[in-house]
Amino acid sequence: MSKHFEGKFEVELKYRLNSRDRFLFNLHEMSPEVMLENNLEHDCYFDSPKHSLCSESKSVCIREMQPSGIMLWIVKGPEKDRCEALNITDSVKAKSMLKTMGFEQVLDMRKKRSIYFLGKYHVTVDHLEDIGDFAELAIMTDDESMLKEYKQQLLTLAQNLGLDEEQLELKSYRELYMAQ
Repeated sequence: MSKHFEGKFEVELKYRLNSRDRFLFNLHEMSPEVMLENNLEHDCYFDSPKHSLCSESKSVCIREMQPSGIMLWIVKGPEKDRCEALNITDSVKAKSMLKTMGFEQVLDMRKKRSIYFLGKYHVTVDHLEDIGDFAELAIMTDDESMLKEYKQQLLTLAQNLGLDEEQLELKSYRELYMAQ
């Protein structure tokens, strides 16, 4: 996994795209490095039968990506910026282990994702069926003291990419799916 995804904190801004094509044009004008394009992701979220993780602002997800073949175990929360991911080699076994520990699958989410790098930042362009198109601008860090500074830098990057405050989406994909 790229150094772009190392760290226990993720500063991330998500924007709902009015025009995916326009955003991609603006992004490509900045000559990003391409990690992957149009990958299909399958996210399986798990929680206890009493939904204690959700009530504690935590989430556990097993992600499978195709055609890249990347598989991740992702844990978020309880702090808004807390996010850790681990490469795994067997998603079926990971899901089985979670079920053995008493967790149940609470959400099955699929999206088409492209990931680009602009310097130290990663830009993710997602299409979620029945939800819409989004861009996530993010940076991972272990330095908690940099969270505010990185957020300001991401706001500037968003402006440079033609995104405005009205497009800012504060809900997670999980929350958007659950609201449907």
